[in-house]
Amino acid sequence: MRIRRSLFLRLFVRLLPVLALAAALPWTFAYWINHGWVIAAISTTIVLLLAWWSLRRALAPLNSLFRAIAGSVNTYRDGEFNFGIHWHSNDEIGELVRAHAELGEVLRRQRQDLVQRELLLDTMVQNTPVAMVLWADGGDGVPRVVYANLAARKLLNDGRKLEGQRMDAVLEGLPAELREAVARGGDSLFGVSPEGAEDEDAEEEVYHLSRRRFTLNGRHHELLLLRLLTPELRRQEVQTWKKVIRVISHELNNSLAPIASLAHSGAELVRRGRHERLAEVFSTIEDRARHLEGFIRGYARFAKLPQPQLQAVDWGDFLARLQRQISFELDGMAADLRARVDPAQMEQALLNLLKNAHEAGEEAGNPQVEVRLRRLPGWTRLEVLDRGPGMNEAVLQNALLPFYSTKRNGTGLGLALCREIVEAHGGRLSLQNRAEGGLCVAVMLPEQ
Repeated sequence: MRIRRSLFLRLFVRLLPVLALAAALPWTFAYWINHGWVIAAISTTIVLLLAWWSLRRALAPLNSLFRAIAGSVNTYRDGEFNFGIHWHSNDEIGELVRAHAELGEVLRRQRQDLVQRELLLDTMVQNTPVAMVLWADGGDGVPRVVYANLAARKLLNDGRKLEGQRMDAVLEGLPAELREAVARGGDSLFGVSPEGAEDEDAEEEVYHLSRRRFTLNGRHHELLLLRLLTPELRRQEVQTWKKVIRVISHELNNSLAPIASLAHSGAELVRRGRHERLAEVFSTIEDRARHLEGFIRGYARFAKLPQPQLQAVDWGDFLARLQRQISFELDGMAADLRARVDPAQMEQALLNLLKNAHEAGEEAGNPQVEVRLRRLPGWTRLEVLDRGPGMNEAVLQNALLPFYSTKRNGTGLGLALCREIVEAHGGRLSLQNRAEGGLCVAVMLPEQ
């Protein structure tokens, strides 16, 4: 109530001359009626002019304030927040001005924060090694580049600016492999041969491409992300070779050291004439040599996996033959399902999966292994299920990689070889933990 009384008093003081003139006007008018109409009219006009002038003068500060507020609102709309208004009073108008100033300060801070975030984002985007190109319809039906970062300028236009250029003109000067990958869209890996390279063994550059479509401000946009993977692949290749060398060296040492020791022991036995233990020595040497032979053969088989020789296979007969080699329970009607696979390769893959399932079940004390066969639209799904301990997240992500193994004497080639065989048939292999415990290895094969 104090603020309202203050505002009322300020207006009353400013309008007091007008009220006084208004109160005097009837008396003045009545007086001059008795003394003449002309003088009465002139006096009335003067009084009204004085009243209008007093009223205008009284309301002039308020009019100026309202114009200033309207002007500041317009500057806010234009994105400028440095406009300030001062009004020294404790009434409702003063409260309005202070609230308006606080609003301006909040908008100013938000604008500064937004500018800082935009600057940070632009710095990150400009300095990322991933080439980013955004294009949209320029209004004439022709896609034009809206934004391109430094990596995109360097990769696609020799470091020159791309914004405003026609996208088809930008793509025209690029290698055919890149144009084809952009036309396909989605996510893809592709290689680009070095330009002008005469050596057939010249290493091609490998890229990963992503293309996405979205709508922004009612306009259709497309975003192209292009990343050079060759340096990363080279680093991974070096790491893989190092790991292969470590695994092979470890396995060779594990076999050759006992063989050398046993050969020395056998020579000593012969020298001493104690021939009764030679049979045991030679048997152990043979076991280690055959283990080493199997290890090398496994690597060679993985490195030189031939193309599958597809032929029609009856799943019922195929799984029955497999069941005679290793035990499992079959769930599903396999008799009416047909497939075109390489029987030898597919048998090798499934034997590896079933062997792993039995080992996992025996580790958990439940060796039960089940094979499920289902027909899906365009696919045949075969699942190998066990009741073992399953896999944690890290193992699930790496289990299909070559040379990755959690077993003490594992080579890390079993699941990787299975994956190679399934993918060579145009299928997919995936791993997932079962909700009730155990692991499910799913093999998806296309109907051919």
